[in-house]
Amino acid sequence: MRSLLLCLPLLSLIAAQPALAQAAPAVSTAEAALTPKQAALKAHVAFLASDVLRGREAGTPDYDVAAEYVAAQMLAAGLTPGGKDGSWFQPVPLVAAKPAGEPTMALRVAGRAVPMAFGTDWTIRVTPTAERIALSAPVVFAGYGIVDKASGRDDYRGLDVRGKIVAILYSGPKGLNSEIAAHLSNRLDRARVAKAHGAVGVVVIETSQIHQVFPFEAMAEGWDTRGVTWADAAGKPRDVGVPTLGVLSFAGAEKLFAGSKIRWSDVRAADDAGKKLPTGALAATLSTEQRFTIEHVPSANVVGMLRGSDPTLAREVVVLSAHLDHIGVTKPVDGDAINNGALDNAIGIASMLEVAKAFGAEKTRPKRSLLFVAVTAEEKGLIGSDYFAAHPTVAKENVVANVNLDMPILTYRFVDLVAFGADRSSIGPAVAAAAKARGLALLPDPAPEEADFVRTDHYSFVRQGVPSVSLNPGPGGPGAAATKAFLENNYHQPSDEIGLPIDWQAAEDFVDVNQAIVRTLADAPDRPRWNKGDYFGTLYQGPMAK
Repeated sequence: MRSLLLCLPLLSLIAAQPALAQAAPAVSTAEAALTPKQAALKAHVAFLASDVLRGREAGTPDYDVAAEYVAAQMLAAGLTPGGKDGSWFQPVPLVAAKPAGEPTMALRVAGRAVPMAFGTDWTIRVTPTAERIALSAPVVFAGYGIVDKASGRDDYRGLDVRGKIVAILYSGPKGLNSEIAAHLSNRLDRARVAKAHGAVGVVVIETSQIHQVFPFEAMAEGWDTRGVTWADAAGKPRDVGVPTLGVLSFAGAEKLFAGSKIRWSDVRAADDAGKKLPTGALAATLSTEQRFTIEHVPSANVVGMLRGSDPTLAREVVVLSAHLDHIGVTKPVDGDAINNGALDNAIGIASMLEVAKAFGAEKTRPKRSLLFVAVTAEEKGLIGSDYFAAHPTVAKENVVANVNLDMPILTYRFVDLVAFGADRSSIGPAVAAAAKARGLALLPDPAPEEADFVRTDHYSFVRQGVPSVSLNPGPGGPGAAATKAFLENNYHQPSDEIGLPIDWQAAEDFVDVNQAIVRTLADAPDRPRWNKGDYFGTLYQGPMAK
């Protein structure tokens, strides 16, 4: 991280001050009515979501400027540097892969060549592994490709996949708790399971479930998008299991299963009905060659510390996180190509900064220490938070809780809240108390098919055994309609900008409820604990889960 980066835009702004002063419009009645906290929230969002920062894509100078801004605001809030070597930053060694040309795939069924059309029958979703992938192997269908000790499920039971390509369904099984089902469908985990069983590659098959959320056509359109992960100490991409060779459409699946005892129509029907899937060897051999350009891309998490007041409890840390990156510059929509990311997630960062400012101004500090972390590369697959949770800048065993702030849709006055993960640990009562004190109800996930539990940064902490929660305004009142409108019209689009009808009173309320939750967690006599027998607490050996 180069601190000098901030000087360039600031110098140009300073030079332009006389002109800016002359052209400054009168303050509107609405702006004059903002409270100091609301005005501060709006100012943060206005800067972070400005065209100057070009969508804050991780690994770009635009993101670096945003990171410098956040560090400066942490300093102003009274925090101390919590990054590496006494700095505000934790370097995250990103490694990115981009296709170097269109890949090829050949299919032989019972010895007969079957054409596989790229973009129609199959496509790729890039995960950094190697510059060149070239292999040919028979295919075994392993259902969902899940091995789950907690439930005793083993989709590889009775299958020999050594030296084979494993075909699995994209989505997870039905009939499970939605958060567990979303977790079990994690593609990287399933690629690692395939590797542990001796497979050489994985192909993933479109299902009705995933088609509703992310249809094959959308995947095919973005086939050349960069895949990003973080690099290990040797500079190699972290272990992502065997290569994921491609995603097959419904049409591609028909071709893959042709001539086999297992019929694709039976597999699809069983998946749709939530019934047991037939598994086994197919009469198919797949061959593919894919080339990628691998690039090492430096980026950083921004980390600020507020030291706790209790001599004993101060060594324990409650982490507040929010992702700073967005998706940058893409294809123009109505002439605008900059994805400003006002609600995703400039307002989450703004909320985190105002929580920090509020704690810094209080006479009595929380008993436990607080760590405020603005993470990079969330949009690339929770990469920055995964890196921080695996390599925290404090002793790992002292990280006791995570409260995450990601894309609160604050275009309406919310009357209820959705708290992802809260009911799995003693964080739940803290959230319930903070909500009740403000007349807010707590509701379950209104859209479990979206798998939001595994799509936001608190999941990275869950995977390290840390009780965690991510809070969103709920669907009550105008909430459902407002959320639907944002997701359909603004999510990951250039129109997600400061001009949206953001309710700044709702934004202040969101800050206040998160601050109350953090205060309760930081001052409680005992560290947060998983509920006894909780799936994730047990799986990741969190405190008190067993």
